[in-house]
Amino acid sequence: MVSVDFTASDADGRVIDQTPPEEPLRFLFGAGNLLSGLERQLAGAKLGQRLRIAVPPEEAYGLRDGEPQAVPRDVFPADIELVVGYKFMARSDDGHPFPLWVTALEEKTVYVDANHPLAGQTLYFDVKVVAIRPATDDELQTGYAHNGCAACRP
Repeated sequence: MVSVDFTASDADGRVIDQTPPEEPLRFLFGAGNLLSGLERQLAGAKLGQRLRIAVPPEEAYGLRDGEPQAVPRDVFPADIELVVGYKFMARSDDGHPFPLWVTALEEKTVYVDANHPLAGQTLYFDVKVVAIRPATDDELQTGYAHNGCAACRP
């Protein structure tokens, strides 16, 4: 189990995400719970180590594939308040769910994109490793940190 404090930013230095003070991100290393490029570059990090990590799109949210599509507004339930950035699940013709994000709104048209909003971007992480400990048997079985468990905290 690894616990990190981090700030993630884009190429312009805008903060995209960060851990709240005194609430590190806890994860089971090797379980695929992080962006693959971030986890790969954290391998071998030591307790207390600070790292500046650049994660290319191929190891983050992927390269952009396709463009946003126009969908009539009346396809959506009337009681849903759509805003740019709204994420929802759709189903393919064969019934498989996939995420879509609203990228623009017009009076009668909603533009949706199957690309994650951060697709195509290199992401930059300032990371500090704040704890490393063996995973519990339950964590190994489930594949994730049991953050709410006092005995599981670093």
